[in-house]
Amino acid sequence: MRAVVIHAPKDLRIDTYPDPAPGTGEVRVKIANGGICGSDLHYYHHGGFGVVRIQQPMALGHEIAGVVAAVGEGVTSVKAGTRVAVNPSKPCGQCLHCQEGMRNQCLDMRFLGSAMRFPHVQGGFREFITVDATQAVPISDGLSLAEAAVAEPLAVCLHAGKQAGPLLGKRVLITGCGPIGALMILVSRFGGASEIVVTDVADAPLVVAKKLGATHAINVATDATALDPWRAGKGVFDTLFEASGNQAALRTALDVLRPGATLVQLGLGGEMTLPINAIVAKELQLRGTFRFDPEFELAVRLMGEGLIDVKPLITATMPFENAVAAFELASDRAQSMKVQLTF
Repeated sequence: MRAVVIHAPKDLRIDTYPDPAPGTGEVRVKIANGGICGSDLHYYHHGGFGVVRIQQPMALGHEIAGVVAAVGEGVTSVKAGTRVAVNPSKPCGQCLHCQEGMRNQCLDMRFLGSAMRFPHVQGGFREFITVDATQAVPISDGLSLAEAAVAEPLAVCLHAGKQAGPLLGKRVLITGCGPIGALMILVSRFGGASEIVVTDVADAPLVVAKKLGATHAINVATDATALDPWRAGKGVFDTLFEASGNQAALRTALDVLRPGATLVQLGLGGEMTLPINAIVAKELQLRGTFRFDPEFELAVRLMGEGLIDVKPLITATMPFENAVAAFELASDRAQSMKVQLTF
C-alpha cells in the first residue's frame, strides 16, 4: 500500500509500505479521511518539535477514520464494513499511571505518527492500517468519515474542558483560533458558557470563530485595546483556554481574568516566562492538559448525536497523492482551518 511519509524537513514522499493482515484482537482499516494536525506540520517544516526529531522515515497522521476491511481472531466489537474513527492512542494498560486511571500519561504509550520513541510509531496517513480492535470506534450512520476524522482533536478539547471544570454560565476567553481554539468554542458552547470571546492575530480564523458561535472574535494585532471592556475591576473572565502557545497571549489574558479564574494551557510554544506575581495575587488556577482518554469515545458520540457540529472546520479536502500541496495549504492560516487528505 501507499503512505504519506516524512523523511526530513520539507521531504514528504508517497512511499510503498507493508500492509499486514490483522492478528488476534486486531482490525485492518481502509483509511478514508485524515486530518493534518499542527504536529504533522512541525514534522513537515522542522523535522520535529522541541527535542523530538525524526530519526527514520515515518508515516504521518493521527486524525483518521475509515472502514473496517478485515478483523482478526477474537474480535467481536466490529466487523468488516463497520465505519470507524481510529483512536491513535494505545496505552500499555500496565504502568503506574494506567493503573491510576490516567492512561493519557502512560509511560509506554504508542501514539500513531509520533517520533517520541524509537523505532517511531508509524502514523495513519496510509491506505490501510492495522490497529488493536479497541482503537476502532464505530460511528453513527449519520456521521461522515470526514467528521469522524475530527474525533481526535475534539477529544483533546473535551479533555481540556474537563480540566477547566464546569463551564455552565461562565465567561470564557480563548486565545488562539487555530483548529484547537476553534474546537474549544464548540466545547465551551456545549458546556453552557454564557460568553465566549476569541482572540487571534489573523482575520480568517476569526471569521470561522463567529460561525462556530463565538460571542466576540477579536484581532488583537490590529486592535490592542479590544479587550478593555473585560478589564473591569480585576477582570471578568472565569476561564481561559490558551490555545496559541504564545507568551504574549497568556500575559495579556491574565489582565482580564477574574480572581480565582482557571487557566488551561493547550498551546505548545516552548518555554514561557510566567508573571508569577499576577498568578499569586489573583489566586489563579493554572492547569495543563495533555491528549485524552475516554474523551475520544465521547467525541464520537457527541458528533454522532448532532450535539457538536465540526463541519465548518473542514475547509479543504485533497487526495493524499497531493500531500505536499495539502501540507502547504494547511500551513497558510489565511486560507485554511482544517485540511484533510482522502485515501
